[in-house]
Amino acid sequence: MIQDIGTHCYHNEYIPVPPKEQDFILCYKEKNVLVKKTKDSFLLPRFCDIPNWETEPYIYLFSIDEHHFYMLPKMQPSLLSDFIFEDLVIFRSQQPKELCFALITGFHLFSWYESRKFCGKCGEKLLHDTKERMMYCPHCHNTEYPKISPAVIVGIRNKNKLLLSKYAGRNTTRYALIAGFTEIGETLEDTVRREIMEEVGLKVKNIQYYKSQPWGLSGSVLSGFFCDLDGDDTITLDREELSTAQWFEREDIPYDDYDVSLTREMMIQFKKGLY
Repeated sequence: MIQDIGTHCYHNEYIPVPPKEQDFILCYKEKNVLVKKTKDSFLLPRFCDIPNWETEPYIYLFSIDEHHFYMLPKMQPSLLSDFIFEDLVIFRSQQPKELCFALITGFHLFSWYESRKFCGKCGEKLLHDTKERMMYCPHCHNTEYPKISPAVIVGIRNKNKLLLSKYAGRNTTRYALIAGFTEIGETLEDTVRREIMEEVGLKVKNIQYYKSQPWGLSGSVLSGFFCDLDGDDTITLDREELSTAQWFEREDIPYDDYDVSLTREMMIQFKKGLY
């Protein structure tokens, strides 16, 4: 999955050390990221790629191994003429994996910073704390920490079948599992039952936790579950959420090598008879 970066070590502690010339810059524009694509992979800009980099104001994000990653709020992308904005989805298929993980994790933080410019309590401009990753209001003393939304991914088993679906309103050919965000006052298991009932009108039992995954595209942490159908297998589709949903025999589950997502891994695990 996207967080599986082999022997590389991800450090998310907030340590706002000054950048060095070989440290990385993550620059986003909406859902695009500034990169230089090569034949089989991509490169991220480094501080040594821009003039007078020592004077650029920076926001420290995280580290992977000995390399630090930063955002430069006032940097002009035109300074990096060899780099272009590419759709963030390149993280799904490109190499190296540790930089793909950096792209999506940095996007999570970028989205949070973009939505935390002003205090939600009094409207004053927020300031960045110097000791921890937190925005604070100097007027009313309100504090804002990074937002992480819990969500579930669910593999619904019906003996030798698995329920696969496609989201409504998206140009995608890939099937997915039932998913949804946890509401206030819910357990994750309650979310599983509610989302399944709302989206496909089914009852389930034997809810079993599989594993979790950070997913920066939606600012969430996903918890994967398998469960068994309880009763009638007739699907009642919520067409505002899904364009289709159907039962697939284990051997007929669509398979490809795309394995960065928790959804895809769970589908493969069921197809192989492991769940």
